[in-house]
Amino acid sequence: MATAPKKQDDKAMTGPQKAAIFMLALGADDAASLWEMFDDDEIREMSQIMSTLGTVQAGTVEKLLVEFASKMSGTGALIGSYESTERLLAKFLPEDRVNSVMDEIRGPAGRTMWEKLGNVNEQVLASYLKNEYPQTVAVVLSKVKADHAARVLVHLPEDFALEVVTRMLRMEAVQKDILDKVEQTLRSEFMSNLSRTNRRDAHELMAEIFNNFDRQTEGRFLAALEERSRESAEKIKALMFTFEDLGKLDPGSVQTLLRAVDKNKLAVALKGSSDALRDLFFANMSERAGKILREDMELMGPVRLKDVDDAQMTMVNIAKDLAQKGEILISENKEEDELIY
Repeated sequence: MATAPKKQDDKAMTGPQKAAIFMLALGADDAASLWEMFDDDEIREMSQIMSTLGTVQAGTVEKLLVEFASKMSGTGALIGSYESTERLLAKFLPEDRVNSVMDEIRGPAGRTMWEKLGNVNEQVLASYLKNEYPQTVAVVLSKVKADHAARVLVHLPEDFALEVVTRMLRMEAVQKDILDKVEQTLRSEFMSNLSRTNRRDAHELMAEIFNNFDRQTEGRFLAALEERSRESAEKIKALMFTFEDLGKLDPGSVQTLLRAVDKNKLAVALKGSSDALRDLFFANMSERAGKILREDMELMGPVRLKDVDDAQMTMVNIAKDLAQKGEILISENKEEDELIY
């Protein structure tokens, strides 16, 4: 005996079933842009649900569309931001998972870890990878696009790069558990560091404000805050990124910063810097460029403290912008963790 096609009861439907009906109701043309945003697993799941829906009455479809429209219209204005997204995720995910997700979306664009790596500046990626084992670097470069791998290899020390190439030539299929470990370490150590400058809480926001004070104002506010809340003052001081913190940049990042900074600003900023930081910048210039800069600094004579502060602040802000774009890596000054497997 033939079995009558099953009918969907809108009261008993799950969220995924409602989503499947909604996608069917939109039709192929209107839903195309949504389908493109799904990954393979999501497409398979949605297709599986669609194929088992059976008959969905017109009244059920109408109720679902009305439910969807009413929920959307009842929310009022929506603000999509990192902060609002993080608050939403925190309601149903554990803190460590929320942090992991937010680190990923704050980082370079890309759906997978390897797509994200492909959007990281080659000098920044090379600066990180040069401290890892050649076999690990071989695994990483085998997973990104060939043109990006080539640019990264150019920025690695020559002997190290040749060793990586040799490992890549001899490399067989990488076991899934090893690949998962490498991917997890990259996510937790490298990508989280890249996205650090985007992660903001009240103390980080205040640290950025304090960074833009002149020295006297900064000192006055910090002193007053210490009297009210020493703990908050210490947190802000720890989060502040100062001009002297540029001394933590690796050579490739220093050179990238030098190309982005106006030479007159650089001369004024270095007039008020420590000898160690000044030497770091000169060491990453050509001999001719360094000579010209030294002469400019001597010729300008005494410089007002306010002008030095402004020039240094400009350089710090440029460094932050470059870090946010993934073009330089601002170190947290912690010991490097190697990828080991």
